[in-house]
Formats: sequence, C-alpha cells, structure tokens
Amino acid sequence: MEMLIQNARFFTISAAVLTLAFAFYFYKWMRKQDEGTDKMKEIASHVRSGALAYLKQQYRVIAFFFGGAFIIFAILSYALKVQNPFVPIGFLTGGFFSTLSGFLGMKTATYASARTAHAASKSLNQGLTIAFRSGAVMGLTVVGLALFDISMWFIILNGWLDNNWFNTDFLGVGNISRDSMDYIAAKMHFVTTTMLSFGVGASFQALFARVGGGIFTKAADVGADLVGKVEAGIPEDDPRNPAVIADNVGDNVGDVAGMGADLYESYAGSILAAMSLGSAAFGYINPTISPIYAVTLPLILAAIGTLSSIVGVFFVKTKEKASMGELLKSLRVGVYVSSVIIIVVSFLLVKALLPNNLGLFVSIIVGLIAGNVVGFFTEYYTAAEYKPTQWVAEQSKTGPATVIIGGLAIGMQSTLIPVVTVVVSIILSFGFAGGFGSEVGSFSQGLYGIALASVGMLSTLGITLATDAYGPIADNAGGNAEMSGLPESVRERTDALDSLGNTTAATGKGFAICSAALTAMALVAAYIEEIKTALGRMINSGNLKEIVIGSVKYTAESSSELYNKVVYSLSMNEFMQAFNIHLMNPKVIVGIFVGSMLVFFFCALTMKAVGRAAGGVVEEVRRQFREIKGLLAGEEGVKADYEKAVQICTKS
Repeated sequence: MEMLIQNARFFTISAAVLTLAFAFYFYKWMRKQDEGTDKMKEIASHVRSGALAYLKQQYRVIAFFFGGAFIIFAILSYALKVQNPFVPIGFLTGGFFSTLSGFLGMKTATYASARTAHAASKSLNQGLTIAFRSGAVMGLTVVGLALFDISMWFIILNGWLDNNWFNTDFLGVGNISRDSMDYIAAKMHFVTTTMLSFGVGASFQALFARVGGGIFTKAADVGADLVGKVEAGIPEDDPRNPAVIADNVGDNVGDVAGMGADLYESYAGSILAAMSLGSAAFGYINPTISPIYAVTLPLILAAIGTLSSIVGVFFVKTKEKASMGELLKSLRVGVYVSSVIIIVVSFLLVKALLPNNLGLFVSIIVGLIAGNVVGFFTEYYTAAEYKPTQWVAEQSKTGPATVIIGGLAIGMQSTLIPVVTVVVSIILSFGFAGGFGSEVGSFSQGLYGIALASVGMLSTLGITLATDAYGPIADNAGGNAEMSGLPESVRERTDALDSLGNTTAATGKGFAICSAALTAMALVAAYIEEIKTALGRMINSGNLKEIVIGSVKYTAESSSELYNKVVYSLSMNEFMQAFNIHLMNPKVIVGIFVGSMLVFFFCALTMKAVGRAAGGVVEEVRRQFREIKGLLAGEEGVKADYEKAVQICTKS
C-alpha cells in the first residue's frame, strides 16, 4: 500500500506525459495527411491566420487582467502575509496551461479541416478518422496539461514540506514526527487548499475564452447568414460571401479554444476539490484512515481516465454511406470502451486505498453514468435521427414563426432530464459515500463522494472533448469543400460529418454544464476548507487562545489546541451554522436573488455584444457586395476582402 502511494504521484505525472505524447503523435499523423489542392490550402490558411489574429488580441487583453490579479495576490501573499505564498504562482500556472491547451487545440483544428475535406473525397471513414483524431489532440491536451499541472504541484508542495525547507510550526501542529497522523493530516490539508488557486487561474482564463470566443462565433455566423443566405440568396460557405472565413474562424475560437478552456477548468476543479475534501473527510475528522489515500484517489482515477481515453480513440471508425445513427454509434463506442475501463479500475483503486469505504466506488460510477446519460439525451434532442429535431423540422410547413416556437419549446424541454440526472447523481453520490450517516465526519465524506462523482463524470473527458472538438473541424471541412468547388459526392460526405458535428458540439455543451454543476458544489465546500485554513493562520500568527467565527466564540488552553479545534474538529455543518448560512438568513436570500439576476444580466451583455458585432459584419458584407464589382455575380478573378469581417469580430 505504501509503495502504491509513494509511486502514485509519479504515476500520474507519467500518465500526463504519455497522454501529451499521444496528442503529439495524433497531431504529427494529421499533418502527414494530404491537404488537398492549392485552393483548399489557401482557404485553410485564411482561416488559420484569422484564428491566430483573434487569439493574439484576446491574449493581450487577458495578459492585462492576469497581471493585475497577480499583483493583488502578490501583495496579499508577500506584503500583507494574509495568503499562502504559493497562490500567486499557482494562479498563473492554472491560467497558463488552460491558455496553452486552447491554443494547441485550435491550431490543430485549423490544420485539420482541409485534410478532412480531402480525405472525405476518398471515403467517409477516412474523413471521420482525421477529424476525430484531430479533435482528440484537443481532448488529450486538455486532460494531459491539467493532470501535469496538478501532479507537478502536488510533488513540489509535498517535497517542500517533507524535506525540511521550512519549520513545521507553520502547519500548526508543532515540531512533531513526519510519520505521525497529525503531521500527514496537516500537510495534506495545506497542500490541497493551496492547490485550489490553480483552479482559480483556469476559471479566469475560461471566462475570457468562452465568452469572447462565443461572441466572435455567433457574430460571424449571424452576419454571414443574414446577408449571404437571406438577402443575397447564395449558399452557405459560398466564397463570394466576405464573412465566410470569419464564420469558419468563429467555429474554431468558440467551439475549440473556448470549449477547451471551459472543460479544462471543470476538469481541474473537480480533481482539486476532491483532493481538498478528501483531506478534510479523512484527516482529523476521521483519524483512523490516513488522508493521503483519499487525496491520492482522484489523482490516480484521473490518470486512468486519460489513459482509457487514448484506448477509446482507436475504437472510433465507421463504414461508407453510414447513417446518422451509425455515425453517432461509432463515436459512442469509444466513450463506452473508456467508461468500462474506468469502472473496472476504479473498483480496484477504492478497494486498495479505502477498503472500508466501497460506497465511494458507487459514487464514482454514479458520476460516470450521469455523464453518459446527459450525453445521450443531448444527442436525442439535437440529432436528426430522433423525433424532437424531426418535429421541429415539421413546423417549417407552417412558417418560420412556428419553427422558432417549436425550437424554443424543445430546447426548454431538453433541460428536464439533464437537471434531474444531476440532482439524482448528487443525492446518490452523497448517500453512497456515507453522507447521511450520524457519525462524526459523515457529512464531509458525503461531500467527498459528490466530488468523486464529478471526477468520475469527467474521467472520460479526453475522448468526450475529442467528440466535441471534432464538430468544428467537420464544419470547417464542409466549408472548405464548398469554397474549393469539390464534387457533390465529397460535399455529401462532409455534410454527413458536419451534421454529426453539430450534435457532438451540443453534447459537449450539455456535458460541460452538468459537470460544472457538480464541480461547483464540490468547490464551494473546498473553499470553506480554505477559509478554515486562513483562520488557522490567524490563530498561529497571533498566538490566539480564542476567536469569534460568525456569531460563535471558540476558546482553548493554547493556540495549538484552538487551531485543531477550528481547522480540523469544526464540522462543515457547525461552520455554516456559525456564520448563519441558511435560508432563514435574509442575507442568503438576497444573495440567491442577486446571483440569479446576474445570469440574465450577463446574458444580456453578451447578446448585445453579439448584436453589435453582427451588425458590423452585415454592413461590411453589404458594402463589399455594393463596391466590389463582380463579387456577387461570381466573376472570375474577383475576391472578397475576408480580413475585414474577421477584424470586426475580433474587436468585438
């Protein structure tokens, strides 16, 4: 057992490196494929340069905000000494790796589109293979970099403590043996709460990437379709449309870089929250079990998930002239293979690390099943093979108004099963982990179970995100085929891949939202542990023998005893009660109302931004149709100025 724990941290970082190696292998394999004609290469080059121009602008803005946040954290940590000294650095690394994963994934997608279109001229399976393996670069890069970041800091922080780089009095347990349970519990508590700062950096980056990329995507999409398809009556992805390149760029910056940053944040957050709650649940609250087992479990589980995703990628294939149902099934096979591997290994892990808590295995499986259920029903409500989409299509017989009404109705109806699935998974994972028990620490163990369910749901992220990133690659491939004038048979294949991509993109969004819900609940509990740690530092630095927490005064004979009482012995329920965090407190009700309102307020801001940018694109397309002679007529040698529309969307 001890050998397993000692090697676990090196196993996880090795798994991360291996995952990144496979991502690089898939990238190099994709680059070796034929990119097609000179026209196809030219179009792909326009999309690539537009995407990079957007990212450069976004990174300049993000650097300004990250720099400001770093200065604030540095003042709090090094000048005022009210915060952990590792927080500023951890904040930057979380944001950096999230940014890097989005950049690498988007770069891969822009190189893959022309190759996918050219491969589709040979067979549907070749087109699917290139698009999916290119999407796998994004999926494996996200999980590989996140796992590498977490594993690296876990090794650094443990080594910093274990090698006498500073006095253990900082931990509030006195100068005690490093083999004692008290020291291990204090160390794990310090390490895991410190590592939460990495998740904050990733969340910061995800906000900019998701919102900024989404505004670009929709502005370009609306602007291109409104003038091109509706006003001018030209087909989608027609090279005469000056906004067509911006539309293709938007697919990459929004649905690849943006979604990747979003899921990177959820993935890293779920692991970090599970580690922090594992330390709390099996530290002083449950001193019979070393907390290092509970802390290591989500790390190893995530590592196994990344490796199983690699295996799943090789199971994705299809046959020529496959139906939409068969294409969906070909993608599901890879996810299901990965899920089966995780089920088997997670049972062995829990049995080896926490044999008296096998309910945690069920919590993991609950999260894994919930992720698959959400994915399936998202497909059900968005794929052309199923009744909801077919019913919306039938509404077009009576006009556009009924299509809009029907689409909104189906969209609202589609929220039922995912929300119920998340609710049920929270209750079940909490219960199977022992959360409803009456023993000391039961509530904390239940929260740990919820965090493990979140890790279980995201354990297949490597291949799940691959199916999502596949979507914009297939979409761009279809656009490239149309603009390059490839035969109709090729366009039919790319249309099939594109239709599948629209469904997988919707699946990714549903998966991201549901996983974020579980992760958010676990993170709230983990942040409470961070507050308790901060209170402990206050007690130590002031040598306090009493402290008021909320409305309750805690006293002890010494600061060391008070530290243990507040940081370790104080349960989550007692902590919440001390601060009067309940629905009878008007402040809590006000917070709920304000939080709910802010969702609509920020949605309004983003929709207005899309409207402004789309209006600018519309005016630019109209101007070019009006001023560039022969453009709308498609005269030979007349080209649109694609860069203008890209610049408008980028500045928005």
